[in-house]
Amino acid sequence: MITFLYFDIVILSKQISMNGNDERQNMTTVYFIRHAESDFNVLDDRTRPLTIKGTADSVLVTDFLHDKKIDIIFSSPYRRAIDTISGFAESIRLPIHLIEDFRECQRQLLDDWRPYAEMQWTDFSYKRLDDECLATVQERNITALKDVLCKHENKNIVIGTHGIALSTIINYFDNNFSFSDFMDMIFLNPWVVKMRFDEHGNIEIEKINILSN
Repeated sequence: MITFLYFDIVILSKQISMNGNDERQNMTTVYFIRHAESDFNVLDDRTRPLTIKGTADSVLVTDFLHDKKIDIIFSSPYRRAIDTISGFAESIRLPIHLIEDFRECQRQLLDDWRPYAEMQWTDFSYKRLDDECLATVQERNITALKDVLCKHENKNIVIGTHGIALSTIINYFDNNFSFSDFMDMIFLNPWVVKMRFDEHGNIEIEKINILSN
């Protein structure tokens, strides 16, 4: 029997524009799926595959989502995000719709990644060379999310995503989510964050460790 660990349930209020009306009683639920372990021997960010362990762990994603009555599936266009949710998509015979703006933060692979990451979380506008700053990553991911929410109200939605991208989404709704929280989830691959949105702008966030069985 697989047991999933639910933690950090946060209820917030932040207005996000959707096309509903005040009579609507249902919730829009989004399951963000951070990809499973990927193979850093492949340097190209877009085509980096899962490791053997990552492929095996993606079955946990299928197990977790199988009873969630998912209506539609989106993903970053990066291979590791797609491959993490492809087994589930195939199991319920739904296509995966790729959205470019759900891609991961563009940055170089660095040996000193931790101090660089901490600097970026201290200053969302900070970046090196041709990297993206977290402000840019957050803006494009939130814009893409708002579009999904507007077009698919009252649905159960899956979005295949990445660690930095997902962390900036959480931070947008909960600005208490900081560098230390980011570091707490850095080795959780895959990882699930469930967000529920109602018509009043209330947002419930659950962070779910599906590796805890």
